[in-house]
Amino acid sequence: WGVLATPERFALGQNYPNPFNPRTALRLELRAPDSIRLTVYDATGQAIRTLLRSSMPAGIHTVYWDGRDAAGRQVASGTYFARLTGRGWQAERKMLLLR
Repeated sequence: WGVLATPERFALGQNYPNPFNPRTALRLELRAPDSIRLTVYDATGQAIRTLLRSSMPAGIHTVYWDGRDAAGRQVASGTYFARLTGRGWQAERKMLLLR
């Protein structure tokens, strides 16, 4: 999986599968404990859903997105972005949902 960040601190892998339907997995690796947030945005930059907002231990973690918004509604086919943010860093991955 690709890395879009300083690998000695953290890594966010490309979602799999991509394109996806109905769900996709995001793999993240933290080299040290951190307080993180993983949010999905649409192509206009609007936040669709926060998948994770938590203090996480070091290690490899997998988070799944089911193609639904914060209200539980299915979102339309299109391009979405997963943004992982921690203390002083962030990474982003482009995802394609095909209904």
